[in-house]
Amino acid sequence: MAAFPIILFLFLGTLVVGVLIWGYLAAKKRREAFQALARQLGLRYVERDDFILTRYGFLNRLRQGENRYAFNVLQGQYEGHPVKIFDYHYETRSTGAKGQRRTHHHYFSFFILEHDREFPELLIYPEGILSKLGQLLGFEDIDFESVEFSRAFVVKCKDKKFAYDVCHARMMEYLLAHRDLSIEIDGKCVALSFSYCLDPVEIPVRLKQLVEIRDLFPAYLYRS
Repeated sequence: MAAFPIILFLFLGTLVVGVLIWGYLAAKKRREAFQALARQLGLRYVERDDFILTRYGFLNRLRQGENRYAFNVLQGQYEGHPVKIFDYHYETRSTGAKGQRRTHHHYFSFFILEHDREFPELLIYPEGILSKLGQLLGFEDIDFESVEFSRAFVVKCKDKKFAYDVCHARMMEYLLAHRDLSIEIDGKCVALSFSYCLDPVEIPVRLKQLVEIRDLFPAYLYRS
């Protein structure tokens, strides 16, 4: 019986070391995959970029929680547009039933495309996703002639005309064909976010979708 605590301690210690090694190897493999993507897409890889928060901190998805940072960053020109793609981390805290404080780590993937025009804030996301965020912002959910689109997506913007300009028939058709997309438009940024870290093989597809969304913006929005 006396040996049992020692065996348990050794088992738990081995388990912790195994988890740490697995995490290190998984992170290393992901970094290498992003470096390969950078070469494939003609972009530059940066392991971590704290300037992203300074430049894009006005975007809602980048303002949540504490200990926020971007890592595995791909940046450069893609099909004529300045883009950034990165993993993102933030922390939230909660109190357990016995009063103990818990830290929760959140990771997701984020895509940003910059363009030349300043646009008002517009959020488009699937029903049930980020609903609380929309409620906190106090934006009214805008409805459209397409009942199917209005049921599938939440659209929030203080400028209803701009929302209708962006969500025209072809845009609604595109989004109904890609119902997992969450879009944020603000200032000179068009962004896509995903509530988890994408598999690196998905990133070229998602980047292409971001450009396709930007290309669906009506040309008259860019006229002086």
